[in-house]
Amino acid sequence: MHLNLDMAAAKVSKYASRESGDTVEIVERPHGGISIVVADGQRSGHSAKLISNLVARKAIALLAEGVRDGAVARAAHDYLTTHRSGQVSCELTIASVDLVTGSLVLSRNARCPSLLRRNDEFVWLDTPAEAIGIRRNTKPAIAELALAPDNTLIVITDGVWSAGAVAGSVIDLPALLCAADPEHTATATVLADVILHAAIGLDGGRPRDDATVVVLKLAACAETDGVRRMRVEIPL
Repeated sequence: MHLNLDMAAAKVSKYASRESGDTVEIVERPHGGISIVVADGQRSGHSAKLISNLVARKAIALLAEGVRDGAVARAAHDYLTTHRSGQVSCELTIASVDLVTGSLVLSRNARCPSLLRRNDEFVWLDTPAEAIGIRRNTKPAIAELALAPDNTLIVITDGVWSAGAVAGSVIDLPALLCAADPEHTATATVLADVILHAAIGLDGGRPRDDATVVVLKLAACAETDGVRRMRVEIPL
């Protein structure tokens, strides 16, 4: 049996802001696998984008050199702290499919939890973790799980997690996944869009913060043609 990884991201900026302060980057790991970096810069708009780009670029460069995820998060923290004198924060999440260890690794420096759907079980990956860039000795919360079929990982930023808060509503990720993917056949793109549109709807169509959803979905497949594919769609 082979495993197929389906990954998708969907993001929008805060209402009336031309630029999102969230940055999503992907890189191949030198010893096999991929890593997805999600950086959420302090506040929103252009200034937040500068911060998240700075952090994401540093993390991607280190991952491409084979540095382990936890060490990458610590190095990104030290870099941001030095570069901005401890005055600016950034939430950083690194999700990796590591083919050397055969594991799915989640490294979080974020208040927002991530959600793992394992068959029909839901597990919140919510160990408390501070954003990088402010406090000394900040370290990531790390979860490592064996690669297995019918596993779906959802990574979100504040704009999704806090959607609807002003009206007293909260986003129900398990219910959304059950409704959109009852048989584990929906694509990662479909799931990312469903979650993002639900978050926008909770904010009355006017997102109160930059919002990003990343979905990593593992599925069993009988055989593979060995071709890796990537698709990017960006409104200009």
